[in-house]
Amino acid sequence: MNVIIVEDEFPARKELRYFIENNTSMNIVGEFDNGLDVLSFIQENNIDAIFLDINIPKLDGMLLAKTINKFKNKPKIIFITAYENYAVEAFNLDIFDYILKPYSEERIISMLNKLEKLCNTKKQNKNEKKSLSQKVPNKISLWKDNKIYIVNIDDIYYCEAKERYTYIYTKDEEYHIRECISEVEKIINSENFFKCHRSYLVNLLKIEEVVPWFNNTYLLKLNSEKYEITVSRSKVKNFRELMNI
Repeated sequence: MNVIIVEDEFPARKELRYFIENNTSMNIVGEFDNGLDVLSFIQENNIDAIFLDINIPKLDGMLLAKTINKFKNKPKIIFITAYENYAVEAFNLDIFDYILKPYSEERIISMLNKLEKLCNTKKQNKNEKKSLSQKVPNKISLWKDNKIYIVNIDDIYYCEAKERYTYIYTKDEEYHIRECISEVEKIINSENFFKCHRSYLVNLLKIEEVVPWFNNTYLLKLNSEKYEITVSRSKVKNFRELMNI
């Protein structure tokens, strides 16, 4: 499971990393000292849990937790803080745990074991569900007008993340799915699709024209006059390699 640590004091981050690395198989994929950077990171990465301090710069831990709590696929939140007076408000957000500093080794290890066990069970159930859905190859189940449609993946032009849904566009239709765009990328599981932007997943076979755009990026015109999407600066290098530009 992938976790991040959000703590602006280096000794506290170091101590928490020690306990995680020496008592679990969790993968620490990031450490942050402010809340704004966390929001950007979790929108582009699959995170299972966040170890979160409350007193952090730019966007405090409580506001960050309230924002994350609105996500469809939200990671587990474990507050690790010196502030006791936020406990009631925190548990109203359906957090996993609230640990006061200075904490005991026994308390931390007990929490880590429970968290890992819970997340591993959920992932196992999710994988079993996905394995059933993969019995119909090259198809994806999508929603439109309160109905479920089975769509051929090759017919998809691009996918777009909007709020808590991902919208899927074919030549003439628009659908949606209750999954984040990173999960949709896994479901599609095709080398023909490229995440050209944190909000876009494009079918490379549907690109008709690549237009140089602002800040050394590209505008992609697809095989439909109504579809144009951009390549973000962070994705330009990979896109050039894929398209031999």
